[in-house]
Amino acid sequence: MDDERELRGAPRRAAVVHHPIKAPRRKLEPIVREAEERHGWAPTRWFETAADDSGAAAAVAAADAEPEVVLVAGGDGTLRVVASTIRERRIPIALLPSGTGNLLARNLGLPLTDLRRSVETALAGVDRPIDLAIARLERGDGSRTTHPFLVMAGIGLDASMAANTDAALKRMVGWAAYVDPIARSIIGDEQLFLHYRIDDGRARSVRAHTVIVGNCGMLTANLLLLPDAVVDDGLLDVALFRPRSAAAWARIGSRLTLGGPLRTTRAGRWLLRAVPAPGGLHFAQARRFDVRFRQGQTIQLDGDDFGRVVAARITVEPGGVLLRMPAPA
Repeated sequence: MDDERELRGAPRRAAVVHHPIKAPRRKLEPIVREAEERHGWAPTRWFETAADDSGAAAAVAAADAEPEVVLVAGGDGTLRVVASTIRERRIPIALLPSGTGNLLARNLGLPLTDLRRSVETALAGVDRPIDLAIARLERGDGSRTTHPFLVMAGIGLDASMAANTDAALKRMVGWAAYVDPIARSIIGDEQLFLHYRIDDGRARSVRAHTVIVGNCGMLTANLLLLPDAVVDDGLLDVALFRPRSAAAWARIGSRLTLGGPLRTTRAGRWLLRAVPAPGGLHFAQARRFDVRFRQGQTIQLDGDDFGRVVAARITVEPGGVLLRMPAPA
């Protein structure tokens, strides 16, 4: 697209899809205008998300404007909608983190609070293909829907925690924010019965508190949930939580809390690989993950509640999204 515009002598142009509350235009526009003038780009076009479609209509309108890059100003939910809506157009997406979790930006090491750096990356960065996960969900009435996502899916206790745990508390105290919902799960013995299959392996039946399938491993407060997750390895990472006591939950909590800091050093990464996961926490990698539940279970995708499902098939589309990243120094 850049070459075509250069041949026509037309300046490059960006489009911004923004959440009106989390990322108001009056806050973003002066920074974007400054960058476009510095780089000689045409005036940016702006598209506001609507509550009734979470950004899909704005994403289509932005893509129809044929921009060089679409800047997404919002949280992981807004990013998921935009990426899934325009992925077949192969227009690069740049992140302007404006939500509470911003997990994709965290996992990629992108700035969370420096809007000027984020806008500079959008206009002068390089494109990196990353994987897209596809969740095909089956409801209790037999209906089926398909939903791409970028970060992770959670079923069971994880989905309940995502919906009911205060976001500000999660940012401040990390793993401790989940103590109350986990305690209620232990006391009430809230487990789900599931049958699952990894790729073409044999079917297994287990009881678990929660199932996580992700493309990224880091949560807020530097909690490392999926230690082997890489955004462009063409694989999904799966975690089954099956602790049987409060002590087992505490060991898992310690592993998640220490994993983030350990991941930042070579010795720490070696230690994470060398020390087995605590009992009750099981990891796997897959290109396809099939699961069916004895009873309907709540599912979340990138932090958004998608209701109750009786079955799901989650696959990966390698390089399914083009992401604008900082140019090498």
